[in-house]
Amino acid sequence: MSARKIDFADYDDPPKAVLDAVDEGLERHNQAAAPLHDVRPLACVARDAEGRVIGGAVGRTWGSCCELLQLWVDPGSRKQGVASRLLERFERRAAGRGCHIYYLTTLSFQAPAFYRKRGYAAIAEISGYPDGISKYLMHKVVPAGDFAIA
Repeated sequence: MSARKIDFADYDDPPKAVLDAVDEGLERHNQAAAPLHDVRPLACVARDAEGRVIGGAVGRTWGSCCELLQLWVDPGSRKQGVASRLLERFERRAAGRGCHIYYLTTLSFQAPAFYRKRGYAAIAEISGYPDGISKYLMHKVVPAGDFAIA
């Protein structure tokens, strides 16, 4: 058996074709290894009187786990409880799908204190970003079947 020739390349600005090839290769591997067809998107939004989206919670559920990928509120609608209500609705919808493990990442300038007040704990911190910024992996576990999420 002859050795296969392998060339390596480095990119500061990788071409889309390279990024797509890596993404597609990983996706094929993941699909073969895990029941990813069970991953379901989930979103809750808030709209103003004109119907414009002023906030949203976006993520996904898989088994008993729920990942919050994004939580955003328009600056003009902040400090009015919109984020709290969005998070509560998002968690309740996930609980209705059987989730009781919730997790997310947030940066130190975003909302770690907000999530701590709502029962999340930081289980990992990554430091070293510019300006002293840290990234947190946070999670909350609610007893299975307990839909009283606050």
